[in-house]
Amino acid sequence: MKTTIKYFGGAFAFTFVGLILALWLGWSFSQNIRGAVGFLLIAAILAVLEISLSFDNAIVNANRLKDMSHKWQRRFLTWGIVIAVFGMRIIFPLLIVVLAAHIDPLEALRLAATQPAEYARIIGSAHVSIAAFGGAFLMLVALSYFMDSDKDVDWIAALERFLRACAPMRGIEVGVVLGVVMLFTWILPPETENTFLFAAVAGVVTFLGVEVLGHVLDRASMAAEAAKGGVGAFLYLEVLDASFSFDGVIGAFALTQNLFLIAIGLGIGAMYVRSMTIMLVERNTLAQFRYLENGAFWSVLILSLVMFAQTLIHVPEAVTGLLGATLIGLAFISSLRYRARHPQ
Repeated sequence: MKTTIKYFGGAFAFTFVGLILALWLGWSFSQNIRGAVGFLLIAAILAVLEISLSFDNAIVNANRLKDMSHKWQRRFLTWGIVIAVFGMRIIFPLLIVVLAAHIDPLEALRLAATQPAEYARIIGSAHVSIAAFGGAFLMLVALSYFMDSDKDVDWIAALERFLRACAPMRGIEVGVVLGVVMLFTWILPPETENTFLFAAVAGVVTFLGVEVLGHVLDRASMAAEAAKGGVGAFLYLEVLDASFSFDGVIGAFALTQNLFLIAIGLGIGAMYVRSMTIMLVERNTLAQFRYLENGAFWSVLILSLVMFAQTLIHVPEAVTGLLGATLIGLAFISSLRYRARHPQ
């Protein structure tokens, strides 16, 4: 019980406040109990959706956080949650509308408050760009993990050994991603192929830019040992978190077109993901479960392919979450079996 409160106490408090806000918001829009309870239920469903889609995000975050200094860990887990909740769940959808509709931010905010259907339509029209950018970025994240000569734990042994053997070929992961992008560009209808190609290349450039900028900033801060591995990793994790958030933000519009209710529901889920990340880091869970990290990165790779596929067909968010949860669950079971065979 104490452990639960230690790691999830903040998330529980945020959930209570968030659900109260959802009730108030529902009452404000409908002026009746039924509408208020409806908003409450939608907020709860959105929170579960965010958790199911982002559990692999918690594991990937923990993988990077464990090598950061304590100061930068705390900064990511405090500043990062502000960016995650308010940046990705409010500012990001508004920014999409600003760019897609060529209107100013205040007008986009007015549109979200007074014309939610039109707001959702504009968000939907930008889905190809969002899926292409997020798919390319996340695929590079996954391949960079598997195509690493220093990686020494293999879950799907034959395939992961093959990918690791490709590591000495410089830029191979970028080449693979660009090959997948070219394939989808060829398959897509002519009216969307240019949009897809531009956004996907932007995702690749963003990944490489964050990597380069991170190395430069970290090298510049090496004089202060406490900052080692901090600035660059912080930037990397924020962009990574944004990429994971794309699917949840877009999928939320299938349940509600109210921007503020989406921010509440997904924000609650984001708090639980942050709490899970803290627990994984402080309890060294990744070291205790040998293949959990591998399962998370396979989930990321599958998610990137799903995001690309969503430019052609609709893939329900429940399917995406189930695929990720299944891979992580299988990796967890494999880890338990390994511990049983190697009790030391």
